[in-house]
Amino acid sequence: MSLVERHLSSLMRQLATQDHVELVHPFAEHKLFGALVYVAECFGFRYAGVRLVGRHKILHVHLVRDTHPAAQQRAAANLAAFPQVGAGGTVPGMYLNSLTPVPEAQADIDLIIALIKYDALVEAGNPRQLKTIGWGAAALFLLMAPLTGKYAVLLPLAVLMPAFMYGALRINTVRRAKLAARLTAGGCAQVRDDAGRERYVRPLPYATQGA
Repeated sequence: MSLVERHLSSLMRQLATQDHVELVHPFAEHKLFGALVYVAECFGFRYAGVRLVGRHKILHVHLVRDTHPAAQQRAAANLAAFPQVGAGGTVPGMYLNSLTPVPEAQADIDLIIALIKYDALVEAGNPRQLKTIGWGAAALFLLMAPLTGKYAVLLPLAVLMPAFMYGALRINTVRRAKLAARLTAGGCAQVRDDAGRERYVRPLPYATQGA
């Protein structure tokens, strides 16, 4: 079984048995997640957000079952038209034996990728968390300096850590702004989730995608 078939087979098993699915592929590119989300949405699910897990911030992409009747009708039609996804059969929106989008699906997958990147930046760029880390580290270095006598090392670090965190926050903000412009141009609506985080929501996929 090829790597593509393993990805698809795992996805389809989860879609068949779960209402909430998390895609986790360490070291995978955003393109892979975008393609898998597209396929999942063809079979009755919708993209719901991301989490960054662990010290290495592994990306987890969250999907939920879409209970809207139109989504379920579309899923049933695709199950009938593509019965062998993950077992060597054709896949909606993809070239044969690959997760490379056909031209008709490319724009929607690009939008999904932009959403994933935006949500990941929101997760990674929590201003309160970054400022707390920066100033907390600075305070720690200042306390350690007189205890260890290593002023030449620790005092510069006390200055650099907050500056580094503010720089990271600024870069994150600029990247989010660029993605927000693309998402807005793609018809996405700006919302705030239950935690108060700024997000974007795509038009209903079953209203914009074919089977």
